Amino acid sequence: MQHDWMSAQVRYYLESLVPPRPDELMKMEEYAYAVNFPIIGPSSGLFCYQIARMIGARRIFEMGSGFGYSTAWFARAVQENGGGEVHHVVWNEDLSQLAQKHMQALGYADIVRFRVSEAVEALRETPGPFDLIFNDIDKRGYPDSLPVIAEKLRPGGVLIIDNMLWQGWIFNDEDQSADTEGVREATRILTGSPDWIASLIPLRDGMILAMKK
Repeated sequence: MQHDWMSAQVRYYLESLVPPRPDELMKMEEYAYAVNFPIIGPSSGLFCYQIARMIGARRIFEMGSGFGYSTAWFARAVQENGGGEVHHVVWNEDLSQLAQKHMQALGYADIVRFRVSEAVEALRETPGPFDLIFNDIDKRGYPDSLPVIAEKLRPGGVLIIDNMLWQGWIFNDEDQSADTEGVREATRILTGSPDWIASLIPLRDGMILAMKK
């Protein structure tokens, strides 16, 4: 059984605390809600932006970037940190093209590098190190992606993984599906490893924030 672990009241309150956003970013939110496209949303977007700003991120790699909503938050941080690059990676050419239009409208086109590819392979082929890596691929792929991420992330760099509460499915012991088990296993690895300092942040659908030692 799926759980509604966070009340609508809490969600709306968290989103009400997010400062005003560019019109283009709000258009992206409206589009996502209209077509039921899963984005990280404004409160998680602000969190990602804040972390990227705090560590002075200049090189960011996104694994599973959708149509660019999270990319926009990261690109803003990189721009304000003095410039650099954000790698936007998706399987779908249409999503990549849509993201390019949004980044152009937001003024981030010169920061974002677009690639249509399987995300783990793209990261493996891209020279590191990176300051921050954002992981939002198929959940069953989370555990196997971690060694590649660890290799590409600089010491002191940050990994953010989305959907780590997985709409409450992780609480259902009867759910042994590959995606749910992928979320559970990645959580066990990161929180139990001496190579990472990791916390699970209960924003929206849950985010792991992990620093590579």
